[in-house]
Amino acid sequence: MRAKGLMRSALAGLVLAVASGNVPAIAEEFTSPDILVLGDSQISFGSGPVFVDFLSQLDTVCAPSKRQSRALKQLGEMKVGVIGVRSTSIHSWTARKGAAKGSICNIDKKWKVNAGTYGVVNKTGNEFKQMGQGRNYQFCSAGKSSFEVMFRDDYYAPKLLVLAFLGNASRRWAEQPELALADVRKLGKQLPPDLPCVFMTTAPAHTTKVSKQRARAQENIKKAFEKTGNRCAFVEGITPETIAANQSTPSFFRRSQDGRVKDPYHPNEKGARHHFKQRAPALCAAIFDVLERKPNSS
Repeated sequence: MRAKGLMRSALAGLVLAVASGNVPAIAEEFTSPDILVLGDSQISFGSGPVFVDFLSQLDTVCAPSKRQSRALKQLGEMKVGVIGVRSTSIHSWTARKGAAKGSICNIDKKWKVNAGTYGVVNKTGNEFKQMGQGRNYQFCSAGKSSFEVMFRDDYYAPKLLVLAFLGNASRRWAEQPELALADVRKLGKQLPPDLPCVFMTTAPAHTTKVSKQRARAQENIKKAFEKTGNRCAFVEGITPETIAANQSTPSFFRRSQDGRVKDPYHPNEKGARHHFKQRAPALCAAIFDVLERKPNSS
């Protein structure tokens, strides 16, 4: 009887601890992805699984030459991790304080999660996670940017970084080219100098007005990379072909029951797969470019 009483007491204590949030976090095993993708909410709405599929099969989807195949060996097992955090862009990941950093580190008040995560960084059945919670998402330390925390010596050490941003910085970059330049300069200072990097702007919206602003933003951020030495190889997500495809195909976006597009900003997985098919040659070329660069030549 005493044993049963002790067991009931222990269970009751565990329930109280869980309810009060005082249970110690169970240690999670962390393995850095070989290929890391960081982006915004387009990843959560459709492109996350597409990034995983595409980048984990570079040796087939890119039809590499013998020289390029040798370059791909730098990526080890090509384990892919993809993280898309709501309204973020370069300045969110390089900020050491304020609202920009808060877009990554603050808990979402409504949903309690702020990111979609895929691949080796998320082995659970739920793709939605809150940054700052869990072994794989410890990017939030006082006085440091998320990049500075992520790329510390004992944490993330990818062999290739792919950045996928545009929409949430489109007004910032379209209207103030000097901010695009400042963002790229901060990026260059905070990335490990030997980390190959590709910057790919996100897919066009369904509406003409939004796509026009994003095209101006893309031009300015592209020029910023050129002016600063092309630290990351640049891939244009906004092209005449991708604009035409997304503006003419409602099924590439979430729709209401009457068929009208209700979210013109985030292509669904079908739209994302078509977008990757269109931009595959450019993305493959950019990846081989950075893998074949001499160390510290960026």
